[in-house]
Amino acid sequence: MRVRVPATSANLGPGFDALGLALALYDDVSAEVTSTDVRVAVTGEGAGELPQDDRHLVVVAMRAAFDLLGGQPPGLALECVNRIPQARGLGSSSAAIVAGVLLARALVTDGAQRLDDDAVLRLAAEIEGHPDNVAPCLLGGFTIAWTEPGGGRAVSLPVAAGVRPTVFVPAQRGLTATARAALPSTVPHGDAALNAGRSALLVHAVTAEPTLLLPATVDRLHQDYRAPGMPQTAALVSALRAAGVAAVVSGAGPTVLAFTEPPAGFTEGTEWEVWRLPVEARGATVVRGRLGHAERGPVAAGRKS
Repeated sequence: MRVRVPATSANLGPGFDALGLALALYDDVSAEVTSTDVRVAVTGEGAGELPQDDRHLVVVAMRAAFDLLGGQPPGLALECVNRIPQARGLGSSSAAIVAGVLLARALVTDGAQRLDDDAVLRLAAEIEGHPDNVAPCLLGGFTIAWTEPGGGRAVSLPVAAGVRPTVFVPAQRGLTATARAALPSTVPHGDAALNAGRSALLVHAVTAEPTLLLPATVDRLHQDYRAPGMPQTAALVSALRAAGVAAVVSGAGPTVLAFTEPPAGFTEGTEWEVWRLPVEARGATVVRGRLGHAERGPVAAGRKS
C-alpha cells in the first residue's frame, strides 16, 4: 500500500494547539509486509539522517496501529519520498505518524472496520501528543481540533478562495520541545480573552471573509514568548504584517506562514525559500501498490520558487 500525506501548519496565530491547515506539499510512503526484519529507504528530506529501522517514526506509528489491530507482521519494507522539511514547523512528524497509522490499517484485511477514521485521529494525536497537526494532515482543509477524555477529535471546514498560503522556509531548524519550553506557565487574563476572540474571528476569516485575516491572526499566547529564540522569524512576521499581510509563525517555527502572497516589491531576505502552497482539501490518501515514477518525482505545487 502507499499513502500521500500533506504538510500542515498549526496554531495559525491565535489558535494555539487547536487550529490547523493542510498544504499542498507531500511525503509519499509505501509499505509492504515481508517475511523478516524492518527495512526503510528514505530519499529527499531527512535522507541519511532518519533511522532506517524500527526507530523510524512511520514504523513506530505502524507498530502502534498494528497493536490495536491485533498483531504485528513478521517484517516490513518501507520506501519514503520526503518533501516536507524536517523540524521547520510544517508538520513533518505528524505526516509520518498519519502515514504509519493509515498504512498499517490498509495492510490489514478488515483494518478500516476495526480502526475507523475517528480512531485513526485519536491514535495519531496520542502518538504526536496533540491533535492540531495530525488533524489537517488526515482530514485536509482548515481544521479545528480538541481533546476530550476519550482522545483527540477534529472537524474540517472548507477554505475561502481568497486564502492563498505562502510559506517562508529558513535553512535553520527548530524543535517543538524547545519552543514549548519558552512558554510561561500562566498568561494574563486579558491576553487569553483576546486570543479567544481572535481565534473565533479567524474561523470566519478563513472560511468566509479573508479580508479579516490580518486582525484575525493577532496572537498573544505564544509567538512573542518564542520570538527571542527565533529572531529572524519574528522579524519577518512583523515585516509582513506591517505590509498588510496576515503572517504568523507556522507551528512552533521557524517557518513563517502568510495567508496571502506578499505585495509586489516585498523583500524577505536571502535566508528564506518562498513556497506558494495551495490548501490541500482532501488530506491523506491511500491507494494500493508501490510508489511509481510520479510519486518519486517532484510535486508541482510544492516546488520551491
